Amino acid sequence: MAILSSSSPLWTHSAKSVSPKLTPYTATRFSRPSKPSSIVMAAPPRLLLQKWRRQLLSAVGEWERRCKIWEREMICWNDDLEAVLEATPKSRWNDLVFFQNGMLEPWLQSKGLNDADQVLAYFAVSKLGEPPTDGKTDTNPEGLTAAYGKWASAIATRLLAGGLSCKVLDKEAFQKQMLEKLIWICAFMLVGARHPGATVGVVEKEYRSEDRLCAYARAVAHFPTAVKEFKWRNGWFYSISRRQLLTEKPDPCPLHTAWLKELKVV
Repeated sequence: MAILSSSSPLWTHSAKSVSPKLTPYTATRFSRPSKPSSIVMAAPPRLLLQKWRRQLLSAVGEWERRCKIWEREMICWNDDLEAVLEATPKSRWNDLVFFQNGMLEPWLQSKGLNDADQVLAYFAVSKLGEPPTDGKTDTNPEGLTAAYGKWASAIATRLLAGGLSCKVLDKEAFQKQMLEKLIWICAFMLVGARHPGATVGVVEKEYRSEDRLCAYARAVAHFPTAVKEFKWRNGWFYSISRRQLLTEKPDPCPLHTAWLKELKVV
């Protein structure tokens, strides 16, 4: 199994002997040696066995250390996905799990990954070293994070072991919740960006209408707002507006387009 997200860790797990190698994109890739190795018996077998045992224990210790700090070492951003995917053997693409916080569907489809495993992350870390804020809200105390695909149960188990909630959904239910999260992050960040210094909590309190997305905003109220990763978030909605306008049809999201222009995003 491998993990790749839109603020994306890449993690390959195998029962075979592996050796980790850090790529230029701070995603970790594991591969087997390309050539068989040979051993020259230059010492008594007992001494060799002791040496191999020490090397094995050292390797296991390093593996455990890397597993504990994978949050810091194995990160790539949406714009790095192309290079990270190319660095991954194509035979393993179906084992990748994409953690997302934006619209990845068009990109996944362009790579032939229509049924890629995905995780909708309703948890956040405001800065390095702080514990994550789970997406448990006053309307959904069970948590909003969801996973889809063949590795969904394994991912949910790992998140639960780390103190985070995660439910397993079928594809249709996952897509509905994914679009809901996309609307939330695009709307809240755009509204907040129009009011310098406004946090998610300020948007929810002063520029709101009651729904489950506002409940999530209360759970991460201290987070700042900004229009970021445009291609993967608001850009998806704006591309719909552009297609309509180019055919001289009404803009389906006129206020969204107007505010993007006001902030000089487009």
